[in-house]
Amino acid sequence: MMSAPRLALIAALALLAACQSEPSAEVPAAAAAASEKSAALRNMEQVAIAAHRCWFASRDPVFAGYSFANELNSFSGQPRFLLVPRGDFGGRPLLVVQASGAAGTVTSFGPLLDGAAGSRIRGDIARFASGDASCGTSA
Repeated sequence: MMSAPRLALIAALALLAACQSEPSAEVPAAAAAASEKSAALRNMEQVAIAAHRCWFASRDPVFAGYSFANELNSFSGQPRFLLVPRGDFGGRPLLVVQASGAAGTVTSFGPLLDGAAGSRIRGDIARFASGDASCGTSA
């Protein structure tokens, strides 16, 4: 026969096993949010690198009056970058380019899109978001 301590141990283990909970429904939601952020971040990194290289590192005169403010580490799940008046990183953004959603869709808005270079900026962003990092032609 089994000893009392051994029976008590088996009973305790059985009770612990019965206390196991079902997997939480929140875990898949959290995993989905993480992958959503990953797609958005991946797309914005691609767009931001190309935009910085083509617009600022190349010293494109169209963008000489602006500074590039990188906010890819946004905790909102919408990594983005801003164009602000040159040297005024706290200034009102003149262009916001951000990505969101499961597909990491890139969107842009701001008064620069209504200006003379607006169609070029839209074209560049669309090209960068599609994976083509070429700089294209100046406006």
